[in-house]
Amino acid sequence: MSSIDLGISSTSRAINIAADRAHVLATCRTKKASISAIEDLPAGGTRVVLTNGDDAATVRRAYGKKVITGSVARTPFARM
Repeated sequence: MSSIDLGISSTSRAINIAADRAHVLATCRTKKASISAIEDLPAGGTRVVLTNGDDAATVRRAYGKKVITGSVARTPFARM
């Protein structure tokens, strides 16, 4: 059985980046990449979730080696 190309990107929309939130926001604005969620990482850096895989791929290319691979610690969500 062959696979069917549905034109859907398998790129994760979530990216951990070794840059501060302001820099990530500015880069996304410049690249016209739409953000779904953004958070600071406790050990430094930013986690950003883009609205689609194409925007995520664009931001990933823009940051290159600053993209953090592997697991990162995140701040637990606290409902107020």
